[in-house]
Amino acid sequence: MHHKYSVAALLLLGGLSSSAAFAQDYSRVQSKSMRDNGTPYLVEFKAAGNAFKLSDAPAVLRQQLALSSSDELLAVETKADELGFVHEKYQQYYKGVKVEHALYTVHARQGNLESISGQIEKVENLNVTPSLDAATGLQRAMAFVGAKEYMWQDAREEAGLKQQEANPNATYKPQGELVVMHDAAAGQPALAWKFNVYAKAPLSRAYVYVDAHSGRVISQDAIIKHAAATGTFATKYSGTKTATTDSFNGTFRLRDVSRGSGIQTYNCKKGNSYTTAVDFTDADNSWTEYNNANFDNAALDAHYGAQSTYDYFKNIHGRNSYNNAGAVIKNYVHFDDMPGDGVGYENAFWDGSRMTYGDGATRFDPLTSLDVAAHEIGHAVCSSSANLTYSNESGALNEGFSDIWGACVEYYKDPNKATWLIGEDIDKVRPALRSMSNPNAEGQPDTYKGTSWYTGTGDNGGVHYNSGVLNHWFYRLAVGGSGTNDIGSVFSVAGIGVDKAGRIAYRTETVYLTASSNYAAARTGSIQAAKDLYGAGSAEEQAVTNAWYAVGVGAAAGTTPPPTTVTYCTSKGTSVAYEWIDYVKLGTIARTSSKDAGYYNGTATSTSIAAGSSQTISFSAGFASTAYTENWRIYIDYNQDGDFSEVGETVVSGSSASSGTLTATFTVPSSARSGATRLRVVLSDNAATTSCNNYSYGETEDYTVNITGGTGLAAGGGATVAAQSASLGSTRLEKAVTLYPNPAASVLNIVLASKSPAVSAVVTDLRGARVANVSFENGQLNVANLASGIYLLTVSDGQKTFHERFVKQ
Repeated sequence: MHHKYSVAALLLLGGLSSSAAFAQDYSRVQSKSMRDNGTPYLVEFKAAGNAFKLSDAPAVLRQQLALSSSDELLAVETKADELGFVHEKYQQYYKGVKVEHALYTVHARQGNLESISGQIEKVENLNVTPSLDAATGLQRAMAFVGAKEYMWQDAREEAGLKQQEANPNATYKPQGELVVMHDAAAGQPALAWKFNVYAKAPLSRAYVYVDAHSGRVISQDAIIKHAAATGTFATKYSGTKTATTDSFNGTFRLRDVSRGSGIQTYNCKKGNSYTTAVDFTDADNSWTEYNNANFDNAALDAHYGAQSTYDYFKNIHGRNSYNNAGAVIKNYVHFDDMPGDGVGYENAFWDGSRMTYGDGATRFDPLTSLDVAAHEIGHAVCSSSANLTYSNESGALNEGFSDIWGACVEYYKDPNKATWLIGEDIDKVRPALRSMSNPNAEGQPDTYKGTSWYTGTGDNGGVHYNSGVLNHWFYRLAVGGSGTNDIGSVFSVAGIGVDKAGRIAYRTETVYLTASSNYAAARTGSIQAAKDLYGAGSAEEQAVTNAWYAVGVGAAAGTTPPPTTVTYCTSKGTSVAYEWIDYVKLGTIARTSSKDAGYYNGTATSTSIAAGSSQTISFSAGFASTAYTENWRIYIDYNQDGDFSEVGETVVSGSSASSGTLTATFTVPSSARSGATRLRVVLSDNAATTSCNNYSYGETEDYTVNITGGTGLAAGGGATVAAQSASLGSTRLEKAVTLYPNPAASVLNIVLASKSPAVSAVVTDLRGARVANVSFENGQLNVANLASGIYLLTVSDGQKTFHERFVKQ
């Protein structure tokens, strides 16, 4: 069930007139790191006499993040740490609907704001009233997962959950939460139903996001994070160890009540049911007879591994269990997802509430080794802190941090173990599953986008491959070394040891990373973590920076680009076959042109504009034939920091299907910085195109404007400029293709925004296979013979081709 917070609750960061007091204040900002979507990832403030106070946080956040009137931030958590920092975490809402993975944190010490970090989503004109209800959304999610059986369909599992939660209403059946979720395929946010779908056969568990308007599955985030089989399982690898057990009814069982709310280890008896799992017991508390053909000694490793991991996080980082609230850690050993098939389960995973271990088969021995246990519980730590989405770069970081904890726990409990190998004890085929010291040896990259970097869609975007970069960064940070990486960078790192490296990694993950963090964000966050722990300019901060340089992320320590050099992101249209910019006029800039291959560099052409003045800019589109609806965005980098993300730097925003000359008026802010800066004009047929996109159809042109009389200080502050932006008036933004009714039962009507007739329509299923049993005539598609489901429609007007999804009821 979704919840919309009341206006009163959301006023914590809404409608704050005090933000205007910070609009022109560049002097308090030390540095700013930007995300790919043009929003700040980390803003550091100067520790001067006029430093922002913690009480200023709402206004500072609204100003720095350029929140719209529809955006609100709700305080959700406040924590203090051992360094004296107070961390206040805020959740973004758009028109009262939670924006998934959009969290921002204020970091303060002694009452002063030191920095803010996190991620927000730019949401514009999103309809937050769902077109389909939660029940229909769940059907689409289940169709996407395609399981034979789900946990809520098993009466025993449902009863077990009610008992476990001490709640008669507890159920595995997803209820659905309405959220705003980024749709990567569309390149923009969407209203979505979020479901926690736990499938029993085949086994999987993931958050599945269903577009609440189209019914399309737009994303999934795995909760069960397969380690692709890592670690060691039998006690012969860890030797004879002592472990806390529990005396019960005249015998002993693998339960420990001395750590948090407990550590419990159960026997699944080569089945896939958790409710029928039983205790491992021993009559004399001497578990020597467990070294048998059934690999029962694997349970001892799981129990010892969980205890060791708990001790590491508690004693080194002050963390009480994975959630820092003493949560019970449950282990299930001898798990088999397909009982009776004669093949052991070759994996281990954390499913969001418990650890599960298979017995292995052809590749692995039982997967209960020390580094596997630490790796999997490390996923639980991540879920309770950064919550890194399990795909692409954020998923690689998720996997990499778990490997880091596997190495750290091994080093903490037994420095004689192969700290830098992952899964060396259980792998029957290779020396190890992964190597942190030499990732290439096991098919992983040691350099960002270098040798063995994975670019496909398998393995959730290569999470078990590209994690090698974070692994090698940690190895270089701890051990040091010099050499030349895959991209030709000659590096030298002075190692700081596993203990310090672990503390920096922990603070990075738990304080500075968020769900969609990528490698660039991890670099920024870890440098900040090193500053917090060891001081700005410390040897540890330099080692962190140089270790990232060694793996191809960022510059080496002490490398400062010339302060006058500003590099702007790329913006280019892929095709100018149908539309392009044919006229731009501002002051003495007056250029008439034909198509320029998607981008024109006119920075050699300039005009002067005075701070505080009103300016009129004229522009128009050229069309090959049909006048399509186009989106115009015009930007000026008023504070000269190399981006167009500040409030007011978008000076024109709107859409039009006219080929005539359009005009807009804007006011240059008095807080603009004097000197030469960038004017960017973007024409695109996609409303989601921003200042930093390579997009399909359209063109970008760049020019130079010289600002005179500005009061702004040097670039780098990133302060908001109080400029007045302009729109194109009442022109309504239209979709290129409108389909109705959608979902459709028999006939789907197709209308193009250009008013041109559609001359062809091709339907494919979600696998990409063309569907034959449809007919198209006079703008109507007969879908009566289609099976129920989601399909892709490709429509052409004889010039352009458009793609839209539809649902057959």
